[in-house]
Amino acid sequence: MERGVMLASGGLLDPSGLLVGAGPWALAVVAAMIFIETGLLFPFLPGDSLIFTAALLSTQLGLPLWAVIGTVAIAAILGDSVGYWIGHRFGRRLFKPHARILKLRYLERADAFFAKYGPHSLVLARFVPVVRTFIPPVVGASRMHYMRFFAWNTIGGVAWALVLGLAGFFLGRIPVIADNVELIAVGIVVVSVIPIAVAFFRERRRHRAEQPPSAPEERPSDV
Repeated sequence: MERGVMLASGGLLDPSGLLVGAGPWALAVVAAMIFIETGLLFPFLPGDSLIFTAALLSTQLGLPLWAVIGTVAIAAILGDSVGYWIGHRFGRRLFKPHARILKLRYLERADAFFAKYGPHSLVLARFVPVVRTFIPPVVGASRMHYMRFFAWNTIGGVAWALVLGLAGFFLGRIPVIADNVELIAVGIVVVSVIPIAVAFFRERRRHRAEQPPSAPEERPSDV
């Protein structure tokens, strides 16, 4: 695990360098990024890889595993609660077709996910990047009672923290994983993005298929 100490921070694609560079503030960095990803509707943060890496490096960082898991769960629950109230207060008015971050298609994807899985989506969406950011405002806009939302939100936040936290901690004992922390983190980011890319290309292909064929150009008459 000593190799991780020598890593220079490589930005969001290098959670190990980010956490090691944060030193005693590592847990605060984890909490802030998890909260921002869900509560402030900013989906481009490495939530999954950050939790996995924080748990994997917990001993090196001097952090008890329970503290990592507890911090992630609380930040995730609070973040989703803020997202819920944003949706409850502003509805869908925040989302625009050509917005840089709050794109209408993100909202539509989360809406479809919620329509398919109902309240269970608050648990399942935790493991789906982008969707987990926009499910809370969708649910808030749907007028689901907050206490019902809070119950499912708590289950989802705790499950997400436990699964990724325990996976990172125990898999970190495998030498090949412990010696390639940064590559594993990048791999998690890539794997997380694959479903988004597949959905994007499917939607693009469907949109093209629905476009009416262009009328053939009329050639000028020789008469």
